[in-house]
Amino acid sequence: MYAIVIGCGRAGAEVASRMCAGGHSVVVIDRDKRAFARLAEGFCGATIVGHAIDVDCLRSAGIERADAVIAATYGDNSNLTAAQLARQQFEVPRAIARVKDPVRARVFAQLGIETLSSTTLVGDAFERMLQWNGPASNGADAPPET
Repeated sequence: MYAIVIGCGRAGAEVASRMCAGGHSVVVIDRDKRAFARLAEGFCGATIVGHAIDVDCLRSAGIERADAVIAATYGDNSNLTAAQLARQQFEVPRAIARVKDPVRARVFAQLGIETLSSTTLVGDAFERMLQWNGPASNGADAPPET
């Protein structure tokens, strides 16, 4: 798989490093070249200093042949715009946007943009770890009164 990861923060660096370790071809784009220090030692992909929604930057990353674009910057708007651009203008088969706001993630998912809400994922993980199934229906799960 040939993937472009936009944003080399903690999440983007982790995804790019895992993909590279898995034998995939990866290009990482970030505005700050210092961010590439987060990539795993031995990262085998390429890096480009640039902006997520700059068409020339995306072209230099090879977006025309990309199988996937993963937008993992800290900004919901940048991620959603980059994913839309990848899908609509460049017809990338998979374009996934990291979105913190779960409401915004649902709206864009309804518009055909694949989204991953980190807020929802964390909530789901805590629910699984604490082994509860949503809000308590009675006071049985309430903390003891002091």
